[in-house]
Amino acid sequence: MAVGRPPKPIEQKRRIGNPGGRKLPTLTVVPMPTVDAPIPEPHRPLMKNANGGLGAGGQLWRLIWESASPWLRRDMDVELVMLVCEQTDERTLLRDRMFRIGLDWRERAALRALEKQIASNLAQLGFTPTDRARLGISSTSTDALQTFRDKVAAKRSSTK
Repeated sequence: MAVGRPPKPIEQKRRIGNPGGRKLPTLTVVPMPTVDAPIPEPHRPLMKNANGGLGAGGQLWRLIWESASPWLRRDMDVELVMLVCEQTDERTLLRDRMFRIGLDWRERAALRALEKQIASNLAQLGFTPTDRARLGISSTSTDALQTFRDKVAAKRSSTK
């Protein structure tokens, strides 16, 4: 685990501007490879919801393999994905119990510690902006306002 404050992602630095005039590293957009492999089946059972469908852990399992499959290795990362999905199921059970009958302070502390572990595991899998930047994966979403700003900037530079 790294010591100190995590570095600010380049995308965030560009979004807030550069008031100090520092040279920002070039943002390279790496095209994500497509993976045509089907979603692997969990090797341990995950909870089902009341309707018999996927519970919270099963939904997270599907979401992780659908969205992050280009940088996850199905033969090596499957155990960490399984662990975070089981933790998500456990969190769902604890939160359900908390709302139905209440938890004492020890159980609430355990719930918060479990949530912290889930966040840490998701970060290890590359599901935070900082960790995606470390992996060299950047989000390339441009909204309509940014497109408009780019057009205005281009017109202003061409008239000078």
